[in-house]
Amino acid sequence: MKHIDLYTDGACSGNPGPGGWGAILIYEGIEKEMSGGCIDTTNNRMELTAVIEGLNALKMPCEVTVYSDSQYVINAMTKGWAESWRAKGWVKSDKKPALNADLWEKLLNLCELHRVSFIWVRGHADNEYNNRCDKLAVNAIPHEP
Repeated sequence: MKHIDLYTDGACSGNPGPGGWGAILIYEGIEKEMSGGCIDTTNNRMELTAVIEGLNALKMPCEVTVYSDSQYVINAMTKGWAESWRAKGWVKSDKKPALNADLWEKLLNLCELHRVSFIWVRGHADNEYNNRCDKLAVNAIPHEP
């Protein structure tokens, strides 16, 4: 099974507001950059979208290490929160609805297709790939004409 490193980041100008996401896939030293934006979104949605789009770009099941500076994404996946929310009909332990259920559903389905592990990296620090993803995400934010 191929091993892929996937670095991701999301950005928002206002929260909610226009946002962007960036991702870098790395396989055997070959890098592929991806990005996109949305006119009305949240930072958390962009963080999730970056991971989803990165995993969606893979053409076959792979072993993937996802690197993200989003505690929201990392904790929900490594601590089993997202799986628990889905099992409870997208309701959290505090009985409130889980936000972004549509994106969590997509991510969980992709994690069933691939072998995915998640690693938190400090944002805006010395991680070259995280910083590049941040630039991709910020540059992808749509601006009003």
